Amino acid sequence: MKRASKTPEAISDLSTEQRNRASANLDRESTLDLVRIINREDAKVAAAVSKALPQIAQAVDIIAERLRSGGRLIYVGAGTSGRIAALDASECPPTFSTDPRMVQFIIAGGPKALGAAVEANEDSRELGASDMAKREPGKKDVVVGIAASGRTPFTVAAVEYARKRGAATVAVTCNANSLLGQTAEIAIVTPVGPEVLSGSSRMKAGTAQKMVLNMLTTGAMTRLGYVYGNLMVNVNPNNEKLVERAIRILQDAAEVDRSAADLALKNSGTSVPTALVMLKTGLTATQAKQRLKKHKGNVRQTIDETLKRNPR
Repeated sequence: MKRASKTPEAISDLSTEQRNRASANLDRESTLDLVRIINREDAKVAAAVSKALPQIAQAVDIIAERLRSGGRLIYVGAGTSGRIAALDASECPPTFSTDPRMVQFIIAGGPKALGAAVEANEDSRELGASDMAKREPGKKDVVVGIAASGRTPFTVAAVEYARKRGAATVAVTCNANSLLGQTAEIAIVTPVGPEVLSGSSRMKAGTAQKMVLNMLTTGAMTRLGYVYGNLMVNVNPNNEKLVERAIRILQDAAEVDRSAADLALKNSGTSVPTALVMLKTGLTATQAKQRLKKHKGNVRQTIDETLKRNPR
């Protein structure tokens, strides 16, 4: 596979590196006009993401399939892209009560890059491949490479390594026909165009990446049955706010009063899925947990199958 050129011309040709005419005099604008310009440009992001919905849906289905089989979703990126990946991965356990190993991230420069600039690492193909090798990607896994430019050597090499070892691979980029897009099996391209601050991909490109990753994990977890209706029934109620949220979820989903929801949550061992199955089917906590295990945690399948066999 031909590698992308490292010449300045190759970078300057990227749409995300062009100067934005709408913000050409940004430093001369009033503060109100300055933020208006940023806001107008931000409004274009959702439309750019909409262009990639078929590819996003395809990726969601593959991620759900691999996770259902015991695989992992591994994000990889550098700089802003890596930090957005880390944010999405770290939000999955509290939102869906997933094992932290299910959704992981690799960022160029390691964890210290989350709070400090170590951008030089993104130029190393060797580090990208070696960091990915440490995760031992395989046929059950999905690796998602994220790079606004689509040419980051660290990320391209990491995705390349994972694909050679049988992992499903996805690229998330803001430039068409990129090396990263060619390296992965699925290319999610969100053409946000030039940034308000020329080349600052933490802005529109970063927003687009966040939107795509939101869809990938929320979509996959929904397909796995960790969402009931539009309720996050797999939430981990480990603080006062989340306990209150869990009770409200149970009230809404089971159409019961607060006292019934609170009691079910306590009897379930503070497991919202177990409590909901109990409330909807009349099963005991032990029975509900057994049924959920049989259906690999899919709440709706558990409830529907139980009610089919034993109508209330």
